[in-house]
Amino acid sequence: MATSLFDLTGKVALVTGAAQGMGRAMAIALAEAGADLLIVDRNEAGVRNTAAQIALLGGRVDVAVRDVSEPGEVRAIYAQLDNVFGRIDFAGNVAGESIMAPPEEIALEDVEQVWRNLVFGRFCSCQEAGRRMLKAGRGGSIVNIGSLASVTALGRGHVAYSMAMGAVAQMTRELSTEWAGHAIRVNAILPAQVLNPGLEQRIAANPALRTQFLSGIPAGRFGKPDDIQGLAVLLASDASSWITGALIPMDGGNLAMNGGGSVRHRKTAEEKAAQ
Repeated sequence: MATSLFDLTGKVALVTGAAQGMGRAMAIALAEAGADLLIVDRNEAGVRNTAAQIALLGGRVDVAVRDVSEPGEVRAIYAQLDNVFGRIDFAGNVAGESIMAPPEEIALEDVEQVWRNLVFGRFCSCQEAGRRMLKAGRGGSIVNIGSLASVTALGRGHVAYSMAMGAVAQMTRELSTEWAGHAIRVNAILPAQVLNPGLEQRIAANPALRTQFLSGIPAGRFGKPDDIQGLAVLLASDASSWITGALIPMDGGNLAMNGGGSVRHRKTAEEKAAQ
């Protein structure tokens, strides 16, 4: 297959949540494939560090320190994009955090904030990107980060998060249907447990979670932020020109395995030596 299918030279990408984790990994992968970027995060030090990494690759990069849960902030991001680059070919909506609490205890204000973080901000970004792509007539690609909680229940106080992520999945499908005829593709990536500072803190506070999570992942390991890189480049590039409306698990086989299933893992070198 021609590598030019994955070449993003001349394309402009916007990535939110780019200070760390999957947002940072996505932004760097797109830059390595040739894209110019506007990267966004509330964490100024982190997002500027990501920008420095991209600059070392020789790419053009600009930074917006904004809160994507606020529509005015999202619109300001896209106004900056217009001024600096004058086009958009790819939008990666990664940023957003949750508030966890049992459903009988969670405050309605917290439910609303999670919705703003994960749904409202993502839709506003999709809307702004879609308007520009429709006007330009070149098509484009939008990727929303969902979760396995978009399609399955997690329990453990995830009710607001799962409600919001379910909405992200259906928003993705609706937008893909509305815009597919204009060559604008809208897809979602649904990660399982990807190690990030928040997850590491939860495991440190409750070590039993490590075993619980890994028991449901046939691949036998947690996700890494870099696991998103190849998929991000695929979805941003012409190589995925007929993929839209997809909810793509990135989960080491988690979604595929029945709750009562079990897996055989490859033995480590140490285990083989002990035989």
